[in-house]
Amino acid sequence: MIKGRMGKAFSIITAVALVFAISGLVTHANAATKKVTLKVWDPGLMGHLTNGALDTKTSFIYKAKVAYEKLNPHVTIAISEIDGGVSDTQFKAASIAKNGPDIKIGFAGGNTLSFAAFLEPLDKHFTKAELALIKGTGTVREGYNPTGPLLAMPYGAGSYFYVFYDKRIMASHNIDMSTPPKTWEAFLDLANTLKASGVDTPIWETNLEGYTGAWVIASLVGGQLGPNAFFDMYTGKTKVNSAAMVKAYEGYQKLYTTGVTNADATTAGQGDRLNGFLAGKGAMIIDGGWDNDPIFKAMGSNAGTFAIPQLAGSKYPKILAGGTNVAVAVTKYSKNKVEAIKFLKYLMQAKTIDTYVKITQTEPSNHVNADATVIVNPLLKAQARDVAKNPQVYPFDNIMPGPTNDLFYKLNASVALGQTTPADAVKQLQASLTENK
Repeated sequence: MIKGRMGKAFSIITAVALVFAISGLVTHANAATKKVTLKVWDPGLMGHLTNGALDTKTSFIYKAKVAYEKLNPHVTIAISEIDGGVSDTQFKAASIAKNGPDIKIGFAGGNTLSFAAFLEPLDKHFTKAELALIKGTGTVREGYNPTGPLLAMPYGAGSYFYVFYDKRIMASHNIDMSTPPKTWEAFLDLANTLKASGVDTPIWETNLEGYTGAWVIASLVGGQLGPNAFFDMYTGKTKVNSAAMVKAYEGYQKLYTTGVTNADATTAGQGDRLNGFLAGKGAMIIDGGWDNDPIFKAMGSNAGTFAIPQLAGSKYPKILAGGTNVAVAVTKYSKNKVEAIKFLKYLMQAKTIDTYVKITQTEPSNHVNADATVIVNPLLKAQARDVAKNPQVYPFDNIMPGPTNDLFYKLNASVALGQTTPADAVKQLQASLTENK
């Protein structure tokens, strides 16, 4: 009897367990197929315009959306292109109300760190092995602390600052560019040689907004202080008003005082930089890798490039200034955090980043297992080789607080005009960082 009762009880327990097991499977299946909409905000960093209109057919983020939705039919990726000029204000307001996006695409560095309060720390969502495959995570850790919370994932190796030149002009004036200038001084000497040989504008410049100063200062300071130059300034390990910054500003100022740029170099705006160069207004321009694609499309094999060279005697003569521009973050308040992390992991796969590189042709991948064959632009190929073998310094304005960057651009323009001395400029920047950090 006892045996019979135990057998009956066991049968009942087994049946009940089976019901719960089946119920669990049904619940799990329902959860797996539950429709989810992920809101993604992009301020025009992964979506681009074609003929003035948003191109949803060839923009990377839209291609990623289609591919991911095909693999995950229960997920809809809803992308909102937020005006870059107001995106930060909109994101902050929406985040305070906890009704912002699930995923925020923004700039790496200071722009990401400034929203730390609203961003999900990602370390617990990625294994050490996964993180080891991605370069540039130091640009998106809180306080730039190597062990600080990972606030986003850096996307792409970013753009670097280069000199672009017209090979036809160089050849017609018997300038041998097989070995580009190795120092800043040699670069200015090259410009003077072109001037002496009859080239009206050796260097086409448009520095009204002070952007050229940001690129040149990053290079010249990085050459002296190394890869951590501006991280150390942010943390206080190195002073902004250092001798290296003053020396860099002095070298930068000579760009405008030696007569090798156009007469309106300090009053022409950024919008005229690329167009002016492509129209033949100068033999060379200082620019970023983001213009690799239009330069190659317009000039083909007639376009040459070399990294902004360092001041003579620099400790890091081959350092490259630039780095990750884009970062992808998940919000703390996301109601679909699990799915948002899954989509982020999809974006961080080597093949997905390869697609990003293949489409844009403006920057290399930041994944260890990147496929270099997707790069077809020879300008980018050369830069990718440089990035692979040379140290890099993350620029001042990628790291510093917004108010300090605003002052930085103004001072760059003012120093170029001779209205502010290099020594006074770095003093003002130090005071601004102290106040706004």
